[in-house]
Order: sequence, then C-alpha cells, then structure tokens
Amino acid sequence: MTQGITKLLVANRGEIAVRIIRAAQELGIPTVAACSEADLDSQAARMADEVHLLGPARADKSYLNVEALLGALKATGANAVHPGYGFLSENADFAEAVQAAGAIFVGPSPQTIRRMGDKAEARRTAQAAGVPVVPGSPGELFDVEAALAAAEQVGFPLLIKASAGGGGRGIRLAENPAQLREEFPRSQREAQAAFGNGAVYLERFISRARHIEVQVLGDGKHAVHLFERECSLQRRRQKIFEEAPSPALDQQQRETLCASAVRLTESLGYQGAGTLEYLYDDASGEFFFIEMNTRIQVEHPVSELITGIDLVQAMLRIAGGEPLGLRQSDIRLNGAALQMRLNAEDPARDFFPSPGLVEELSWPQGPGVRVDSHLYQGYRVPPYYDSLLAKLIVHGRDRAQALARARVAVAQTRLTGMATTLALHAELLEQPWLHDADFHTGTLETWLAARRSGGAA
Repeated sequence: MTQGITKLLVANRGEIAVRIIRAAQELGIPTVAACSEADLDSQAARMADEVHLLGPARADKSYLNVEALLGALKATGANAVHPGYGFLSENADFAEAVQAAGAIFVGPSPQTIRRMGDKAEARRTAQAAGVPVVPGSPGELFDVEAALAAAEQVGFPLLIKASAGGGGRGIRLAENPAQLREEFPRSQREAQAAFGNGAVYLERFISRARHIEVQVLGDGKHAVHLFERECSLQRRRQKIFEEAPSPALDQQQRETLCASAVRLTESLGYQGAGTLEYLYDDASGEFFFIEMNTRIQVEHPVSELITGIDLVQAMLRIAGGEPLGLRQSDIRLNGAALQMRLNAEDPARDFFPSPGLVEELSWPQGPGVRVDSHLYQGYRVPPYYDSLLAKLIVHGRDRAQALARARVAVAQTRLTGMATTLALHAELLEQPWLHDADFHTGTLETWLAARRSGGAA
C-alpha cells in the first residue's frame, strides 16, 4: 500500500475505472467504485471492494456532480480520488474541492491544472521554458477586429482555437480574412457552450502535420519521459489508432523532443502523469508544443508496453507521497506498441453510436497482446456515455512485428450484439500507407471519405 492512500475512490467509469481498480489492487489499496445507476452492473462495480451510488445515469447528475462525489468520499471513508480521464479529470475546481475535503487528488495541483488548461497561458509557459510553440496570437482574443490584426502576424491558413478547450471542440479553420470573420464568432459560440469560456486564440495551420505526444511523470521536483506516441490517425480530431514510438522521428529528434517535454514538466513542479502534445511538421522536421493534458491518457498503454512502467501505479505512488524513484537512464525504449480503439459506433452509418447487449465476447491471446476493457458477456452497454468499448494493444520487438500481431489480434476478436469499429481496424491494417508510416493528421479522414465513395484500396 502507498504510504498516504488508505482507500481510493474511483471517480470514473468504463475501461479506465477497471484499469485504475486493478492497479490499486496490486498495490494493496482498497477501492470504491463511484457509479451512476446505469453502471451498478458494470465491471468496475464488480471488481471494486465497495460501490457507492452517485445518482441517475445522466453524467451531470453523477460523474460530473461534485457534491455527489464529495459525499461519496465522506460516506466511504476514502482518502483519495483518482479522476481517470474525461469528466472532472482536468477540472481545477474539483481538485481543489477534493483537497479542501482533506483528501488526496491523484494528479497535479489545482494551480497546475488551471494553468495548463488555459491554452493561451500554456503557450506562454512553454515559451518561458524554451519549448517551441506553433506561431500564433500572443494571447486570448475576444473580438474579430483584434483577431484580424493578430492574423497579419500569424499568417494564413490558421486555426481559431478555444483557449479553455480540448477534444477538438471550438476549433475552426480560416484560410483568408473573410473566412476568419465568418468562423471567429462560431468558434467563440462553440467554446462558450462547451467550456463556459468564449475566449479563443489563433494558431498557424500546418497542412501536413503529425500529432506526436510525450508521456511524462513528475513528483514535483524531478520529471522523466516515457518517450513519445504517434497519434496522427484521427477522425474529427478524435484518435482511433495510436502507436509508440513514432515512426517519423530519428534518435536525435526523439531526444530533442522528449528533453523539451521534461524541461517544461519540471518548470511546472508537476506531480503525476501528464502528456505534452506537439505538432510535427513533416516538411521541415520542426516540432511545436500545442497543449498539455494534466491526466492519464486513453492511449497510455502503448507507453507502458515500450517501457515496462505502470503509469497508473506510478500516479498512485506519487500522490501517496513517494518520490518518483526513476532516473531517465532507468527508462529504456523496448520495441514498438500499437493500440486500436474499439468503439460502439457504426462506420457504415457515419460512426453513429450503437450501444447494445454484448452477446458473444472473445478476446485475443498470445505473446505481446493486451486488452483493456470493461465488457463482459451479457453486459448491456449504456447509451449515455462515451462509445469506447475496449482497447486492443499489441507489443512487438519492432513495428513490423507489432503490426503483424495487431492483424492477428483483430482477427481473433469476437464481439457481437452491436456495431463496432473492429472491422474498420482490420481494413486499416491492410493499408500500405499505414505499414509505410506515410500519414499525417488528415490521412485517416481522407481515407474514410475515399472508402465511402468506393475509392479506397
């Protein structure tokens, strides 16, 4: 058991709740699954030592209900909260409320969450640490005339981005001043609706960019990286397929990129696991910091497989007061790992959500294969939440072996009762451009459009 955590409240659901409970159990920490009514029969509820009902199925009445979560802390005697990803994981007010209740928030300080959650402030912080950022406006913008003036310095094409945003919301492309006038208020409205903050900023648009991110761990004094992940295969800015390390970087680029991430992390006095996201310009070989996620990421397993480090356990140990206990020289890059997200979505109907009853379920097995999921046979997937069902993760001595194992893992998976993205991954793994690592952030959507029209291979 970690020295400071005596009982852990898991303030999340689905596969990440299962992942956190398993990590805590290995450390000897009793767990409480904080559940909505829709999740009382979930895998997390079955695994946890205790279950506490938060409220109705709607997220705003349960997983986003701060008072209900604080009530769960008090009722169960838990002295720590792990927020997972999504929901309240990057909500500084929630982290403050947990600490005010005398409990441990498993993550960075509320001040750090607030600082890096403001995208304009995060840019300034990165620049102060000597980390390159995408050329953009110097701060937040609130009116279109100020945006047009800033655009003269940034240059077109450019992106209008929500300052308080994430998950691809509030982002608009403007290729000229007329489009900027048109899209600026739309981005503001989206930002206000999604985040309660209509401030935006401008950022140069890089047409052939890769999305590469660096996994970091810090204990407030010292930080290390666990190398980088390639996350360029996205649909509507939502990741579908991830890998580590990035096939685009050579060793010198990798060292430079990762060193910049550690430098920024240490400048923050960061505690816990975090991810620094970058755009990599294929044409010039330059990389630019865009934002930091102050939580565990959906794609964290690929970093675990190439380093052998359990990130969730590391988060719990650090939150419990233990020093990081790792030097950068202790962390070696071992092989390659791939992750495929299985969602309850129908690719044939423009990825329409398709929750339902899990009728047949059989996961792949064999060397280098890992499955992170909350499914079990007979479980009815509720329609109220994110569509992620499972993550198929494979590890190989190199990328070629990992790709071969991925094809076998997908072929061995049996999941019926609802439409899923499983067959899409089988098709994706046959594409020559994937095997050649010849892609960027626009590649997957281009391929999907060609596939719909019958033009894909």
